[in-house]
Amino acid sequence: MIPLPLSVVADVVGGTLHGTDVTLSAPAYVDSRAPLAGGLFVAVVGERVDGHAYADGAHAVLGSRPTAAPTVVVADPVAALGRLARHVVDRLDATVLAMTGSQGKTGTKDYLAAVLRGLAGEDAVVATAANNNNELGVPLTVLRADPDTRHLVVEMGARGVGHISYLCDIAPPSIAAVLNVGTAHVGEFGGREQIARAKGEIVEALPAEGTAVLNADDPLVAAMAPRTRARVVTFGEAGHLRWHDLRLDALGRPAFDLEHEGVRHPVRLRQTGIHQVPNAVAAAAMAIAAGLPADGVARALSEARAASRWRMEVDERSDGLIVVNDAYNANPDSMRAALEALVAIGRGDGARRRRTVAVLGEMKELGEEHEAGHRAVGADAARLGVDVVVVVGEAASGIADGARAGAGEVIVTAGRDEATAWVRQNAGAEDVVLVKASRGAALEVVAEAILMNGSEETTA
Repeated sequence: MIPLPLSVVADVVGGTLHGTDVTLSAPAYVDSRAPLAGGLFVAVVGERVDGHAYADGAHAVLGSRPTAAPTVVVADPVAALGRLARHVVDRLDATVLAMTGSQGKTGTKDYLAAVLRGLAGEDAVVATAANNNNELGVPLTVLRADPDTRHLVVEMGARGVGHISYLCDIAPPSIAAVLNVGTAHVGEFGGREQIARAKGEIVEALPAEGTAVLNADDPLVAAMAPRTRARVVTFGEAGHLRWHDLRLDALGRPAFDLEHEGVRHPVRLRQTGIHQVPNAVAAAAMAIAAGLPADGVARALSEARAASRWRMEVDERSDGLIVVNDAYNANPDSMRAALEALVAIGRGDGARRRRTVAVLGEMKELGEEHEAGHRAVGADAARLGVDVVVVVGEAASGIADGARAGAGEVIVTAGRDEATAWVRQNAGAEDVVLVKASRGAALEVVAEAILMNGSEETTA
């Protein structure tokens, strides 16, 4: 955080200072359970919780009414937080690299941050934590930057047209990527064309001297090229940056050759799933656009470790059972990718085949596509040859309907407890279990319970 007197914050955001003019020496935060000494507590009034009630002991507060702590009072603390973040961005000597897409944002962000830290230094990079990519998360990310920050990596999400444009006003990118246009939040947007309209706002925000990184293999993304003044670089099988000789190891981890300007550089990723490849190559394109050498980028990708929880986390239980915890979020496209990874792990290196078990819950925010989307996922499981599909909850029942057309076995459970019990009783050392659903389904507890299950229950 750049040190700022609270009086300056008040001037920047158009607020009124109540109390002592303290100086901020730490970033802003919204969770009073994890206060930052010297930081700025942003008191947000939600449907159930009023942040002002938890301001006791804060160093300083940004809120809509005075508190016991020194407080900058504004009409809208969230909007004021965005204005403060823009003030800080304008004073940084840093390149802002932003990305959006229906899926893969967090994975790409993590790859890019790892590459930049590996080549530019740990202290030179600030990146979005987890997937804090909305009107709160983006400014909170920016306010973690300090005078040593040279690369600011910002994930941007949207639930409607105009959202990404607003986020780009807070953190104007000079390098921006659109990864894909899929079906995530399609119910809120009203169709993929509307999603494309919203996602493309990120390249419209670029300056003429900037770089737009677009997925050449996604027609809706490739069509965004005329929407930007910036130089356009593409990635994908048909892109300026592409991959060759793709292969998977026994845990489904990809290796490939990254081609840039006719030269190939070997990459061996540490994360599971073939869908990691376009994420990694998109990150490579952004890093190269920032001036980093392609050979160094390829080496850094090979050294990058997962930075965000519950995204294709692969763990082996003491008895040999493999659990893939991909429970952070889900939509039909990411479900399909996870199922492909499950089948790849089950297939292994050919010497040892594992039975594949997919524990699948509800995908939220599909709107009118809810039933069709769930049926499609079940059909994907059947087409891919998943041995057992365990459906969690009534809201996901469409998966069972789609899977019955060809999956080996379909188990329908009432909820997390029943699904956990079935896996504990029926899966063992020779199996691999995928656990995936939208965040609201909280299936990470199922994955963790399966891993904690002792071998005495599965080998007796």
